Amino acid sequence: VTNYLWRPLLPTLLASLAPGGVLIYETFTQGNETVGKPSRPDFLLRPGELLEVCKGLRVVAFEEGFHEDPPRFVQRIAAVREAAGTAGLPDPARYRLA
Repeated sequence: VTNYLWRPLLPTLLASLAPGGVLIYETFTQGNETVGKPSRPDFLLRPGELLEVCKGLRVVAFEEGFHEDPPRFVQRIAAVREAAGTAGLPDPARYRLA
């Protein structure tokens, strides 16, 4: 999901993620109103909001900050729904990188 935020859709999006499935999400965050659109608070993530939304998933990567070209404030996350039987194992689950 890129450049889109409709908070009521987030629970459905996460519930549709299959075991072993990967969520990659990037959208605008607070601060973006100082450099352009979107600028409405309804369309801007709060600091750390994607981490909170994905708290039931295994976060593989997270970034939050400013990019200069074009100027924008964003959050990005890559998170995996653990496959059944892999959560809490001492060895990390292997996710095939295509």
